[in-house]
Amino acid sequence: MGPVTSGVLQLLALVGALALLYVPLGDHMARVYSADRHLRVERWIYRAVGADPDAEMRWPAYLRGVLALSAVGVLLLYALQRAQGALPGSSGRGSVPAPGAFNTAVSFVSNTNWQAYYGEQAMGHVVQTAGLAVQNFVSAAVGMAVAVALVRGFARSRTGTLGNFWADLVRGVVRVLLPLAAVAALVLAACGVVQNFAGVHEVGQFTGGSQQWNGGAVASQEAVKLLGTNGGGYFNANSAHPFENPTPFSNLFEVFLILLVPVALTRTFGVLVGSVRQGYAVLGAMAVLWCAFTALMLWTEFAHHGPAPQAAGGAMEGKELRFGIGGSSLFAVSTTLTSTGAVDSAHSSLTGLGGGLALLGMMLGEVAPGGVGSGLYAMLVMAVLAVFLAGLMVGRTPEYLGKRIGPREIKLAALFLLVTPALVLTFTALSVALPTPPRSTLNPGAHGFTEVLYAFTSAANNNGSAFAGLNADTDWFHTTTGLAMLLGRFLPMVFVLALAGSLAGQRTVPATAGTLRTGQPLFAGLLVGAVVIVSGLTYFPALALGPLAEGLA
Repeated sequence: MGPVTSGVLQLLALVGALALLYVPLGDHMARVYSADRHLRVERWIYRAVGADPDAEMRWPAYLRGVLALSAVGVLLLYALQRAQGALPGSSGRGSVPAPGAFNTAVSFVSNTNWQAYYGEQAMGHVVQTAGLAVQNFVSAAVGMAVAVALVRGFARSRTGTLGNFWADLVRGVVRVLLPLAAVAALVLAACGVVQNFAGVHEVGQFTGGSQQWNGGAVASQEAVKLLGTNGGGYFNANSAHPFENPTPFSNLFEVFLILLVPVALTRTFGVLVGSVRQGYAVLGAMAVLWCAFTALMLWTEFAHHGPAPQAAGGAMEGKELRFGIGGSSLFAVSTTLTSTGAVDSAHSSLTGLGGGLALLGMMLGEVAPGGVGSGLYAMLVMAVLAVFLAGLMVGRTPEYLGKRIGPREIKLAALFLLVTPALVLTFTALSVALPTPPRSTLNPGAHGFTEVLYAFTSAANNNGSAFAGLNADTDWFHTTTGLAMLLGRFLPMVFVLALAGSLAGQRTVPATAGTLRTGQPLFAGLLVGAVVIVSGLTYFPALALGPLAEGLA
């Protein structure tokens, strides 16, 4: 079987598996977030944190819950890293330095999982499991809760309330992420992913001598790392490490885990607003973008430019032989079109245009299908903008799901869309232009600029993948990427929840002859155009200086 055929078969198997679970998982999540009863373990959690799960919240109260939980998460994770040297079961790892501890705490709480440290060398079992893995669950559940709050804003009429943040958070963890992660961890362990608490041990090498390896609770952390579109690996090599991703089947299964919940959430959206056609329209727009990026990535990586790629059958530099170009390209597209950031190959070794595609996938807002929760609410904000643009062009009433899109709504949508580009371009310009920051890249010209641009695009979009070749373990990058992660995560949530509150306070109006039919393929195409034009063109000058200049050279 040729590598191209193998890549196509993997693609078909992935789409088939997602289609199989789309309806049952989407319907299950709709029932979870609309249920009236609480499980016993959930009631224990509510009593422990002093929350009333039945109290309806307006958007400021909902936002305060998000920010308070996240602030406590940052402080606790920072303290855990700083105290690591005094904790039992830390495998001899010392305290994490303050700049790195701040950056890592912000990274995992913001669902970015940017790692400026060597995983197996810096973090012991206690921090990995009690700190990082816990935040993998919590940060993913926060994103899902905010997405559900926005959906309720469309579904409710003249209430102004969005549900209860604490109930949404706990249900997302207990009823969705934990069961899925448990099953996924068993599958990964069966594939050969490590799951133990072993310390460092010596392993003999074929060429003589030995090498040090350490184990860990990898399968359990790997499962939620992917399901929650977190991305932070137990080992520095992330999903290219054989202890995290040993076989071609485990590689395809990990891509499946990355896409599963974000894809199924479109079904949840359709069920909660009372029209599954709306969910299919949003899914259709996501699918068009994902398929286009996948096809282009496969084409750029299989193109035989130069004698080395011709001999290898494609651009094999930086890729694992057990995955090949097909598996690596599929992983790279899926991890950058979601907010996952896990990698099974070196993105810096992608072809010039291939690296540009990975970068552009994040710049579009990671909406195809995007991160857990964040992808859905970003696409719904883009849908609000698309409806408004359509109204300007053809005179249709600017309505979406029975809610009028007025000046307040469009201003909030515009602010949401402008936050991330402002952070990315500002911090990139400062890092390149100011003499103060240490030069952390040795690559001159377009490729070096792409490394810096990729780092801040990954941080501000809460992706967490790295382009490689950039030394981000400096005070400058710890601070600036930390700020980009914080602002890039929580400022958009402010605008999303404010938009949800504004929509929930409106009266739902019936569709008329002048209402744009948003459950149709035509609207899905309009949504794709809005994503590409509004988000893509914002970054075009920066892309022209980096990956486009390199790819066309």
